[in-house]
Amino acid sequence: MYNGQKVIDVHGHMSTPPHYRAYAYNMVALRTAEGALAISNELMQTALDRHLKVMDERNIDLQMISPRPVAMMHWERPFLVEAWTRMTNDIIHQQTLMHPTRYVGIAQLPQHISQDTSHCVAEFRRSVQELGFVGALVNPDPNGDRQTPGMNAPYWFPLYEESQRLRAPLIVHPSISRDPRLDGIPHSYQYNNITEEALAVLLLEHSDVFQRYPELRIVVCHCGGALDRTLGDRGRPSGEMGGGQVGMATREPARTTDAPKRDISQNLLFDMCAYDGDFMATAIRQRGVDRMLFGTEAPGSGTATLNPATNRPSDDLIPVLEQMTFLSTEDKVKILRGNALKYFPLLKVS
Repeated sequence: MYNGQKVIDVHGHMSTPPHYRAYAYNMVALRTAEGALAISNELMQTALDRHLKVMDERNIDLQMISPRPVAMMHWERPFLVEAWTRMTNDIIHQQTLMHPTRYVGIAQLPQHISQDTSHCVAEFRRSVQELGFVGALVNPDPNGDRQTPGMNAPYWFPLYEESQRLRAPLIVHPSISRDPRLDGIPHSYQYNNITEEALAVLLLEHSDVFQRYPELRIVVCHCGGALDRTLGDRGRPSGEMGGGQVGMATREPARTTDAPKRDISQNLLFDMCAYDGDFMATAIRQRGVDRMLFGTEAPGSGTATLNPATNRPSDDLIPVLEQMTFLSTEDKVKILRGNALKYFPLLKVS
C-alpha cells in the first residue's frame, strides 16, 4: 500500500518450481512437444511462497506476471515455441487462480522470425478472453539475431490490430541475443534489453503506427532501455547539419504535410524498472509522470543486490521513489497505481 492505496507492479515475471524448466530442457533435447506439464497447486506454492514474501516486503499489492523473458525460447523451431507458449500461459493462469488478489496475467506469444505476428493472434485472444489476462509480452528480436523487422514495420500490424481490438496493451521486453560479440559478457541479455528497447522506442516515435492504431497502448520496459542524451526536439537537425560548424547556416527541412505531429504520449508508455535512482529520476523527467508505470521485476536481478542509498534490496523501489523530492504525492500515486489503471482497461482492482 502507498498513501492508503494498493500498489500495482506492471513488471513481474513468473516464479516456478524446477520441474518447469526441466520440462523445457527435455522438450528441446527430445524435439518433442507431447503431453502438457501438470504442476500441482501444492508444488507450485513452494515457488510462490518466496515470490509473495518478496512482494510483501516491497509493499506490492498486485503484480502483473509474465514469462521469464530468457525462457521464452522464441529462437526454437515454431512447433516447439507454440507448445511451450501455450503451456507457459496455462501455468501463469494457474498462478492467477491460486492468488487472484495478488497476480494478474501477461501472456507469452508464440513469436518466431519465420512467421509474421498474425500467427500470435489466436493465443493472444485465448489468453485475454479465456484466461483473463490483461496484456501480452512482446520480444522485438525473437530470433536473437537482429533480423526481425523493426516495430514500425507491417510485420507487427496484425498484433497491433488485435491488441487495440482486445484493449490489451503490449509490453516490450527483449530476451536473449545470439550476437557472438557478446560471448563472455555475463548476463548479456541485459545489454540486449538496452539496445532493443531503445530501438523500439525510436522506431515507434518516428513512424505512423499510432496514427494507424490510435487506441494502441505499448509499454516499454526499463524506462525505455536508454535515456535521451540530447535536449529538445529529436526531429530537428543534429550534429554537423544542426550547425556544428561556426557560421554554417541550416534551415528546417520542408514539411511533407500540413497535418500537425500527433501526440503519442497516451500510446507509448514506460515502466520505471531501473535500479539506479538517478537514472530512474531522469527517465521520469524526460518521459513525464503521466507516461511512467511502476515496475520492479521482483523477484529478479535486483533482489540479491543492496541499494546503498536506501539500504534495501535494489528492487525495493518505493523507497527510491520516495526520495524524489521533485515528485508530489499525487505524482507518486499516479506512478504506483493510477497510470496502470488508466492504460490497462481490463485490469480490475478492488
